[in-house]
Amino acid sequence: MKQKTHSGVKKRTKVTGSGKILFQKACKNHLMSSKNKRALKSSEGGVQAPAGHVQTLKRMLKIA
Repeated sequence: MKQKTHSGVKKRTKVTGSGKILFQKACKNHLMSSKNKRALKSSEGGVQAPAGHVQTLKRMLKIA
């Protein structure tokens, strides 16, 4: 039987060309008008996944 990727992780992460796993930073979904624009702009692009979670995430995403 074919192994499936974890669809929740697939939706919430992005894998770069070099193999790094990125998450979206928190506090960027709603109520944006009251938040500091400089902080919002600096948090674009995502953050790298914590080192302790990388192995688990790779297993969930079926990355070799």
